[in-house]
Amino acid sequence: MQHFNFSAGPAMLPADVMQQAQAEFLNWQNLGSSVMEISHRSKPFIEVAAQAEQDLRDLLAIPDNYKVLFLQGGGRGQFASVPLNIAQPTDLSLHLQSGSWSKGAVEEAAKYTRTHVVTQDAVNAAGQRYVPDQTQWTLTDEQRQQAAYLHYCPNETVDGIAIFEPPKCDKIPVVADMSSTILSGPLNVSDYGVIYASAQKNIGPSGLAVVIVRDDLLNQAQSITPSFLNYTLAANNDSMYNTPPTYSWYLSGLVFKWLKAQGGLSAISQRNEAKAALLYQTVDNNDFYHNNVALAHRSIMNVPFTLADPALDKEFLMLAEANGLAALKGHRSVGGMRASIYNAMPIEGVQALTEFMQEFARTKG
Repeated sequence: MQHFNFSAGPAMLPADVMQQAQAEFLNWQNLGSSVMEISHRSKPFIEVAAQAEQDLRDLLAIPDNYKVLFLQGGGRGQFASVPLNIAQPTDLSLHLQSGSWSKGAVEEAAKYTRTHVVTQDAVNAAGQRYVPDQTQWTLTDEQRQQAAYLHYCPNETVDGIAIFEPPKCDKIPVVADMSSTILSGPLNVSDYGVIYASAQKNIGPSGLAVVIVRDDLLNQAQSITPSFLNYTLAANNDSMYNTPPTYSWYLSGLVFKWLKAQGGLSAISQRNEAKAALLYQTVDNNDFYHNNVALAHRSIMNVPFTLADPALDKEFLMLAEANGLAALKGHRSVGGMRASIYNAMPIEGVQALTEFMQEFARTKG
């Protein structure tokens, strides 16, 4: 029986990557050491770091006027790093609040700058969650002029809410928390001032955050910014101002190479769309299951759903686990089920899940 891991993060990594890492674990490049045991300033590791950055630049077509940083602290670390680096205490940060993670970013930014929420996710007449469009934002001309940036989360991991087009903000830099959607498809980096992502979903193991920051937003950090959170220091030191999470960086580089071997982000996007379509079709075509996100905002990466009878939740999870379908329990704040189907999840995993769901509904519905 095959085992499929639907965890939202830390999430499954490609099997090919794991097998390569396993083969190299004790004796990397015939050095007699693991890659995690060598100095981050040694020539072999600097080559790993440089290649990982170049492969990521290739995959996302990152323009030359953007720096790529490999940092510690995950996504929550960036909730603080963003305002500390590109806003002053008297500046205004704008926030599109579409779920749990973007709400967390507002709360953290409020410690370092003034904040204003332009809109929040809402519930339509059909009881579905959605994100109001830009014509419904609460934003004055004065607030626009005072804004240092606008922050949003294109994919809410907990809530399964996605925003597929970046906000249009004239000259206001757009900051995107892409932790659970980066590398799932092509992306126009030039639409953003800052893109950041924790690694443990589509990039690599936990412990690493990737930041893509436009050059003109450097050299603006608040005086209280801790040195290891300072984008400019990181950029000037090739992300090695302090000792970086070397093994996570190495593994992320292997994932970038794996993505290139799959045909790049256009090819991986087609696979992701097919997986999500199959899973949503199973949910929608059976009254036993329900997803409460409006069609226009349904996540491709994280699919939450509930059962018609919540009393069956524990049995569903127990039987799913017994059938090799792991980590389907929804986030504690929302309950129900959640299937995270990142790049590394093969279509066979989603097929196995949908077949199980159909059989469970037939016998329990």
